[in-house]
Amino acid sequence: MNWMMKKFNINTNIFILMSLAILISCGPPDDPISRVDTLPYYDEATFTPHWFDPKDEILTQFHHISLFKLINQDGDTISENTFNEKIYITNFFFTVCPGICPKMTSNMTKLQEAFLEDNDVLLLSHSVTPERDSVPVLKKYADKKGVISDKWHLVTGDQQEIYKLGRKDYFVEEDLGLQKSPDEFLHTENFILIDKNRHIRGTYNGLNKTSVEQLIADVRTLQKER
Repeated sequence: MNWMMKKFNINTNIFILMSLAILISCGPPDDPISRVDTLPYYDEATFTPHWFDPKDEILTQFHHISLFKLINQDGDTISENTFNEKIYITNFFFTVCPGICPKMTSNMTKLQEAFLEDNDVLLLSHSVTPERDSVPVLKKYADKKGVISDKWHLVTGDQQEIYKLGRKDYFVEEDLGLQKSPDEFLHTENFILIDKNRHIRGTYNGLNKTSVEQLIADVRTLQKER
């Protein structure tokens, strides 16, 4: 009888350990791992990577985002100073977009959640129909989508300034953007990662879950940069 009880206890322990192993393996996945130990820099629409030491003097003359002044969903003025010493992720959208914008907004919400407690990281979404997306319209959209003020800025303003930023500064349409006139409609799914010195450090497909996860990992890599 004793040997049967011992065998029962051993089998029971093995079952418990196997069950725990299965539960652990079914838990949340590890954070995505960045592709590289340090991120490249970009300076034109083909997004050819350039590798520099962050302290390299060449970066003082390297492409960076121009000065700008826009208005967010709370009616506050948003400029490059808003992102001083901040990492930020930017995209372009419009509130009545029936196509790619809802998915992009959903993925920007995931980024907001990922960095909610991190004051080092902000989000910036430009309306490409600023004449329609007034401050009240943006505010209503922000409330509907769970946008948190001071973390995620939805901005409107002068259309020419917004389009110039998109095509000439952020290169969101890649090489296609350089072939369009300033008044042609700007429409893109790209998310752009900007460092604390207003340099472009990555471009990502804002519709793709894996690409957005990689963006999160790359932000964390960028935060380690000194």
